[in-house]
Amino acid sequence: MAIGILTGSGTYALPGLESTGPLPVYTPWGEALVSRGTWAGADVLHISRHNPGHPRLSNHVTHRANIAALKSEGATAVLAVTVCGAVDPSLELGSLVCFDDLHFLSNRLPDGSLCTFFTEPGARERGHWIYERPFSATLRAALLAGGAEAGVPVVDGGCYGHVDGPRFNTAAEIRSLAAAGVTAVSQTAGPETVLCGEAELPYALLGFLTDYANGVQDEATPVSTLVDMMAASADAFGSVLRAAVPAAAASEQTPPGIVYRFTASD
Repeated sequence: MAIGILTGSGTYALPGLESTGPLPVYTPWGEALVSRGTWAGADVLHISRHNPGHPRLSNHVTHRANIAALKSEGATAVLAVTVCGAVDPSLELGSLVCFDDLHFLSNRLPDGSLCTFFTEPGARERGHWIYERPFSATLRAALLAGGAEAGVPVVDGGCYGHVDGPRFNTAAEIRSLAAAGVTAVSQTAGPETVLCGEAELPYALLGFLTDYANGVQDEATPVSTLVDMMAASADAFGSVLRAAVPAAAASEQTPPGIVYRFTASD
């Protein structure tokens, strides 16, 4: 049993992870590179979405392979981090947000296909993921407690908006997301949330605000600021995750909602 950790831009490894990885794990949806080791006193499975050196842009991330690999390797829960563009103008850059809601209307993978593991009619595992909130309350509590222990403030709650990359969004697009109540956006965590739900893997997401999305402020965030903030995110994420992982590993994990599966009599 292990805690899965998914990291993105700026965080390509877990500092101090005792691991023999990353090693390939083969799934029906392709190969994922997984590092298994001991970190913060717990057994963890780490995947860098973009891989070291960032060869994979957001449109190259193999979400189904990543989540399937974590599940097959024994992950019981998944903690994920992502750098974000702020849509809420009241939040300062450098803020950490522990999200409690999701805006992902397209529900599609980078290749345009629907975001689901359930692609075969009649397959026994097929079903509808039904829930009130998509993120695990237990894992959210672990992240919030981890922030408090590490002395890193974390905003409790916010709506994560998934947007398709690799381009950034126009001001008009951001206005529509703001009207829907989105707090911050990035280009990777929507599919992870849905696929973990279908795989019955509890999942929680922590965001670090690196820039203001287009139109949120009168002046655009300089690219140099975005780059500096992205570099700073690694230390912030590492501190919170290191404190949160033991609590996540020690707690009883229950996936949010259920996957309603049809039987022959339905």
